[in-house]
Amino acid sequence: MAAATAVAATAAAGTAAVDPDSTWYRRLDKTPVQPPPWAFGAVWTPLYASLAWASGHALVRATGARRGALAASLGANLVLNASWNWLFFRRHSVRAGLLGTLLIDLSNIALIRRTWDIDRPAARALLPYAGWCAFATALNAAILKRNPS
Repeated sequence: MAAATAVAATAAAGTAAVDPDSTWYRRLDKTPVQPPPWAFGAVWTPLYASLAWASGHALVRATGARRGALAASLGANLVLNASWNWLFFRRHSVRAGLLGTLLIDLSNIALIRRTWDIDRPAARALLPYAGWCAFATALNAAILKRNPS
């Protein structure tokens, strides 16, 4: 339950910063593979659900120091996840967004590794989340390349 609550709070905190209708965002030169704004909500909803399930599943099975390390890894990942929206949309910084999403990717690797040591099905359930985040990194990098200033 704690993992689901933390993931839901992350989703709410991140969503609060998103504004795909802003003049700044609409003026960005985006790559042709950029999904439409509605697609992000459609994709993130099941990804957040799988993140909540996998994290909760693994945390219940973890004990001692491994549980604490997994909880810290999840917490860091969630903070980075919510922060990206604030860096990109609220700061209007494609460069800061790229740094943020690269940190999310590194955090995903750490989270999956820690989860793998505790609960392999849960770690596998995190792979689509990590894949989408990697795709987001590629999109962010493409936007930065097209909008270098």
